[in-house]
This record gives sequence, structure tokens and C-alpha cells, in this order.
Amino acid sequence: MSDPAPGGGIRLDKWLWHARFFRTRSLAAAAVSAGGVRVNAQRVTRPGRSVVPGDVLTFVQGTRVRVVRMTAAGLRRGPAAEAAALYDDLDPPGPASPAPAETG
Repeated sequence: MSDPAPGGGIRLDKWLWHARFFRTRSLAAAAVSAGGVRVNAQRVTRPGRSVVPGDVLTFVQGTRVRVVRMTAAGLRRGPAAEAAALYDDLDPPGPASPAPAETG
């Protein structure tokens, strides 16, 4: 296993897996290879592309379009709380649920 680059960079597929957006690194690599990930608004097709803290990533996860800012490279795929510390979620808030109707 290789450590993150001295400048704080890490492979895109590895970071997406560390941050727990994809269940396996292979799925992350496939999403990148298919052109489904953008880094700083640039379409990326190389899973080995280096990303650094401050980069903004845009990709589809399930039925949602995710927009996240990378805050740390991460050293391992840890628990969800540790993974959430690797990024800032820039997704716009979802539609508010309607207020329950009063019955009377």
C-alpha cells in the first residue's frame, strides 16, 4: 500500500473509497473511468488522478448528485465518522418535508 503523496494528494478512486462514497475501490474506479466524476468542474476519466484538499468533487451517488469539498486525504478507510471528516458536503439542502396537516 502506498501512502499519500508528500503534498497531501491521493488517488481519486482511493479517496472516494476512503470517504465511503463507494462500497469498493473497484466501484469507485469504474465510476471515474465512466466519466461520472468531476474534479473542480473538469470531467475526469483516470482513477489514478491525484486529488488534494480543497478540490471540489461532483458525482452521482444512487439517485443524488453529490458535491463535496475534500478537506483531508485520509490514511485509511475508517468508520463513517472518520470518513465524514474527510470532506465538507456542499449539496444544496433537499426539499423540506411538508408540515403534517392538523386534524380536528
